[in-house]
Amino acid sequence: MGRRLIAAVHLTHPETFEPVVLLPGDEPEEAVAALITHPDAWETGPEPDSEEPSSEPEAPVIPASGDPAPEPEPEPEPEPKPATGRRRKAAEPSA
Repeated sequence: MGRRLIAAVHLTHPETFEPVVLLPGDEPEEAVAALITHPDAWETGPEPDSEEPSSEPEAPVIPASGDPAPEPEPEPEPEPKPATGRRRKAAEPSA
């Protein structure tokens, strides 16, 4: 039994190159499931039994926040430049 989706997924089949729409509850074949890398698309629960136990320690699972990546800080606005136009000569006071 494969993993079960909890979200609709649109992708291109890796062998036939046809568009594929998978719906919540679908259990895609391994070649298609390998293309679905977003963890929030999959049902959580007991992991399927692997055929060979891993001898390496498991990496800690960091839950996805669901928020998009933070936007970069906006660049500060440049300081206004002094006017470079011609200046009028000040009128001389009449004596």
